[in-house]
Amino acid sequence: MDKRLRRILPRVQKPARYTGGEVNQILKDKTAVDLRLAFCFPDTYEIGMSNLGMSILYHTMNSLPFVWCERCFAPWGDMYAEMKREGVPLYALESGDPLSDFDALAFSIGYEMAYTTVLDMLDMAGLPLRTADRPDLLPLVFAGGTAAVNAEPMAPFIDLFVVGEGEEMNNELLTLLREAKLGGWQKREFLARAAQIPGVYVPSLYEISYHEDGTVAAITPRDGAPEKVVKRIVEDLDAAPYPTKPIVPSTEVVHDRVSLELFRGCVRGCRFCQAGYVYRPIRAKKPETLIRQGIETLKNTGYQDVTLLSLSTSDYRPLPELCDGLLDYCEPRSIGLSLPSLRADNFSMEIMEKLQKVRKSGLTFAVEGGSQRLRDAINKNVTEEDLLNTCRIAFAGGWNSVKLYYMLGLPTETDEDIVGIAKMADAVLHCWRLYAKNKNRGVKITISTSCFIPKPHSPFQWEAQISIEEYLRRVNLLRSSITARNVTYNWHDAETSLIEAVLSRGDRRVADAIEAVWRDGGRLDAWTDYFSFERWMKAFAATGIDPAFYAGRERPSDELLPWDMIDVGVRKAHLVRERERAYRSELTPDCRHQCAACGAAKLLHGRNCDE
Repeated sequence: MDKRLRRILPRVQKPARYTGGEVNQILKDKTAVDLRLAFCFPDTYEIGMSNLGMSILYHTMNSLPFVWCERCFAPWGDMYAEMKREGVPLYALESGDPLSDFDALAFSIGYEMAYTTVLDMLDMAGLPLRTADRPDLLPLVFAGGTAAVNAEPMAPFIDLFVVGEGEEMNNELLTLLREAKLGGWQKREFLARAAQIPGVYVPSLYEISYHEDGTVAAITPRDGAPEKVVKRIVEDLDAAPYPTKPIVPSTEVVHDRVSLELFRGCVRGCRFCQAGYVYRPIRAKKPETLIRQGIETLKNTGYQDVTLLSLSTSDYRPLPELCDGLLDYCEPRSIGLSLPSLRADNFSMEIMEKLQKVRKSGLTFAVEGGSQRLRDAINKNVTEEDLLNTCRIAFAGGWNSVKLYYMLGLPTETDEDIVGIAKMADAVLHCWRLYAKNKNRGVKITISTSCFIPKPHSPFQWEAQISIEEYLRRVNLLRSSITARNVTYNWHDAETSLIEAVLSRGDRRVADAIEAVWRDGGRLDAWTDYFSFERWMKAFAATGIDPAFYAGRERPSDELLPWDMIDVGVRKAHLVRERERAYRSELTPDCRHQCAACGAAKLLHGRNCDE
């Protein structure tokens, strides 16, 4: 360990997150590999080590014998200040070597508010921020994650993006990079070749022109780059890599447990939900695969909890069979089983009884809209009767706490819809009074709201976000409508939502503002401890960015969008049709019952969704 680190670590919180040395970390002889890769997560250790995708890709990239993939996370403020004071560069946890020693830096960017932290990590590594100022092939800087479906705001900083699921694509890219390194290629030659790998987007190979009104006029590929970059998927999840010997963190992290991914995609088609569209098509693991992977991972880690992950866990068809198989192992060992992402329309007594066999977790349901008309408009497919029936089952089974999530500012929302949220809370409270198994414990009903953010590749990508003032008006309307003492109301701040909307729907010109925020001290903007709305607004003003142009403007369906060179598999005509149905409050059925012909099945090469 660097002597400077030995001086620093006693002075910072949770020093274990900066030392490495965890159980199951992967160590290699750096003189015996051709490529060294720093896998960078632009957030804290606690967040990154809870990310299943990062764990999977860490192991898949290390499966290449010529690659050593190491981890790097953003330091918290106290460690950041100490590293700056002592002149310690950003380093990888496994070897302790500075990132400047590596051949490539790979960033996993799952949310837009991490953008300034990416820049900060590049700077702490001693690298120029912009790809134009990094003319050499090495170190290559690439990125993936959900944010890559609109890569434009970060395009000037990242050499290339991997769009979609990286288990296979990343290794193809690293194999090409090894060939380029050993062959002495120029960076331009490598990028042109990399652009031919399906799913790889190289921003420098696309010229963007603009109309006088600021909208995108044309997206022109060159040097053989494809007109559309089609996202990559893993077709067979049962055969896909899953680390049954994941790294066990040395300190507490957000999700200290075994995470089992049931399926990718979502059958529901909620029109506001980006994830429900960009993760299509539906692909599920078999229960026997999950049971085997879960038990092996528990044995290799010593964890005492298992969580079942998906966008809608209760939509997993063999869920009872899976729970039984896991509980046969977990129950005698007092290992807990939790199921987040439950839906109010298919919650059952059978599932509830399985949930509480070891320990009882909280119940959370995303209702989203306060009236049936609005829920139909967003294609939520949940009725008030569904919710109350679920609450009746839960209260009769001994639960006394329910959390309900909603969005404010959804397209077509009215004040009547907002007041409807309060009325629904009253109905849930009445349900508790009628059916609670143990009234002596009281009841806690928590209502949480966030501000709707129009996201790329969703049917609402053309919609306008309501203003901060209007969001706060709607918050106050809901607050004044909630009168029951047993109901708690929490709301997400609108300022962060505005910035996220600008970054989510931005183009390359927004990059100047991101850099200006970073130069003004911005980093870890996903944390309220560090986020500064004033700093962002100052940067927008200094760089000529109008937030309302990106966030608050409704866009015509024929406008060329900054992310239109990315194809996530869903046809734009389908998104337009779904938007039109929203304004008529028309439902689109669950795609397992009736295919909506969204186009995502084309990615399966002859297989069927959820086959």
